[in-house]
Amino acid sequence: MGLFDLFKKTNSGNVAKDRLKLLLVSDRSNCSPEIMEAIKNDILKVISKYMDVDTEGLEIQLTQTESDISGKTVPALYANIPIKDIKKNGSIK
Repeated sequence: MGLFDLFKKTNSGNVAKDRLKLLLVSDRSNCSPEIMEAIKNDILKVISKYMDVDTEGLEIQLTQTESDISGKTVPALYANIPIKDIKKNGSIK
């Protein structure tokens, strides 16, 4: 994150787009937007210990997929997490 990123204004169109994405994902997966946001924040918290992540490009989806073992439909979590840099001394607590 650069110094100028702190002063960047959030575009209301992008905020609305993100909210719509969360709504669609939660509707398809029977998972509330609050839970999806908590999952996203937890994943970011853990990964940020080891890598610098581009949070603007982060996408997390909860979908349904067919199991290879049982052939039944099961939930699947897909995450697209753009990595800016890997930290040399990740802290493990």
